[in-house]
Amino acid sequence: MSRSWAQDAFFTHIYPLGQCGAEPLNDFRSPPIPRLDQLRDWIGHLRALGSDALYLGPVFESSSHGYDTADYRLVDRRLGTDDTLAGVTAALHDEGIRVILDGVFHHVGRDFWAFRDLQQQGEQSAYRDWFSGVNFSQRSPLGDPFSYDAWEGHFDLVKLNLGHPAVRDHLFNAIRSWVDRFAIDGLRLDVAYALDPGFLRALAEFCRSLHPDFWLLGEAIHGDYRRIAGPGLLDAVTNYECYKGLYSSHNDRNLFEIAHSLDRQFGDGGLYRNLTTYNFVDNHDVDRIASTLREPAHLDPIHLLLFTMPGVPAVYSGSEWGIEGARANGDDRPLRPPLPTPEAARTLGRHPDLAPVIAQLATIRRRLPPLRQGSYRQLLVASEHLAFERPFQEDRVIVAINAAGSPASLELPVSAPDGEGFEDQLDPGKVVSVLGGRLSLDLPPRWGRILARPGSALASSS
Repeated sequence: MSRSWAQDAFFTHIYPLGQCGAEPLNDFRSPPIPRLDQLRDWIGHLRALGSDALYLGPVFESSSHGYDTADYRLVDRRLGTDDTLAGVTAALHDEGIRVILDGVFHHVGRDFWAFRDLQQQGEQSAYRDWFSGVNFSQRSPLGDPFSYDAWEGHFDLVKLNLGHPAVRDHLFNAIRSWVDRFAIDGLRLDVAYALDPGFLRALAEFCRSLHPDFWLLGEAIHGDYRRIAGPGLLDAVTNYECYKGLYSSHNDRNLFEIAHSLDRQFGDGGLYRNLTTYNFVDNHDVDRIASTLREPAHLDPIHLLLFTMPGVPAVYSGSEWGIEGARANGDDRPLRPPLPTPEAARTLGRHPDLAPVIAQLATIRRRLPPLRQGSYRQLLVASEHLAFERPFQEDRVIVAINAAGSPASLELPVSAPDGEGFEDQLDPGKVVSVLGGRLSLDLPPRWGRILARPGSALASSS
């Protein structure tokens, strides 16, 4: 697979129905309200943060949360119109920010127009074969005179029959219209782990026929990522394994956990050395990282890891200021509060100093090719310390993390000649030299070092 623009990107993730303060339920009668225009006020902040790509969650007509699609051909009236979305994507593109949308193709909501026809016409419906497992010999749990397959037992989410040619044509035509109308740069595929690889191959071929650099990200909560990503399939997967390892290794003072995952995925013989992962510490489906971490001071080292490990980093909008939010009794709304402006989000956050840290890390990652393209080799792991190097061509970057509440001194083995110096990118001007095949590092508490040869950042930037 050729190298993609997204491998150099830093994503911000926005869940628009929540962030823009949409009503929780769609009445399908009210006139459109252009709430998406609020995102224009975020563009300057995204650039200042260093983000150059936006993953914008579900935006098409749906019953409630966006993943229960009613019509792929219409922007959700709670967010605006086609013109609203087109104007926002154009404004983002004007500032060099790419946009990917949610592609929810595994299932639809019960208000989906073809499912409504099935309810009304029964066995005579021209769309009965559009849905998986339709059986008129039994009733559904929601009282329909037929049963059907649903996503993980949630019968408000009706599984599509993706093997049906007319269904594929409908979905692919929708994608074509999104590219034509909104000039999107890619899709994040919801529950991609449950999609048939044959459908994914057909979808990938179609999307790349529209644009060779159209980027496809798949949601993979579990399983072997190679099932859905790789040559002919998707370009990348959500890295839930490392999501869990990032926070729990800090909470448990056990960096062996995340070290094991990084080595298993990206080390010598790693499963995903040739696969791009989309890395994150929270999103719209899981508790905010500021609520998950037991020690707020771990926000800095966990983001240092996020921006230096292999893969593409992503930050969930608002979490750059440490906004808190935890699911309560199955309710996701605490994770998705209204954030009409960056100023409003900043006032909700309890850690205003985190955003400048993220901006600094994004700048370092952008100017150091090994952090975007390098391989991975572990140098040291202890309960609260982790060090690794990211070799790339003739260059390398060395990263050391100290999650402890006290300073640490580390001795790292490096394959470099004595006297070779490495400059700390987090403390410019501080140079550490190799002696006896080792680097002796002093690390501040709850922080770390990113070491590169002096001048290599500018000389090899791209």
